[in-house]
Amino acid sequence: MSKTTRATQTLEKAGVAFTTVSYDYDPNADRIGLAAAEAIGEEPQRVLKTLMAEVDGKPVCVVVPSDREVSMKKLASAFGGKSANMMKPADAERATGYHVGGISPFGQRKPVPTAIEITALDEPHIFINGGQRGLQIRLDPKAARDALKAVAAALVA
Repeated sequence: MSKTTRATQTLEKAGVAFTTVSYDYDPNADRIGLAAAEAIGEEPQRVLKTLMAEVDGKPVCVVVPSDREVSMKKLASAFGGKSANMMKPADAERATGYHVGGISPFGQRKPVPTAIEITALDEPHIFINGGQRGLQIRLDPKAARDALKAVAAALVA
């Protein structure tokens, strides 16, 4: 497995310090983020999942702890919208250029507004998908927020 992806290249170019962790990706896992947390031996609230959604019909990226669910009402509010819904997997793949299970908020084909769960900023470090299945990026949560120019908000139900 290559540890160089569009996500890692984007972080390198931005001068963000990070490390990568590889693990055996389980395509049959019920909850991919929780499976990743278990595989790398990390607390689920530190392993963030990247989800693609739409707020008032416009694509957005949302990054939340793997053991939590996104509140659509809070997500819409974070972007000043009225309604939010999850993007269909095929649409998410087309929009990001990544495969489901390997979607990273970094290095997406076309950057979209991004929100990160505010409680993640309190963690000493977080893991975010590295742009391919079985690859996680470990970095400072505030560096992730800054690199993504993300809105930090309460997003979970």
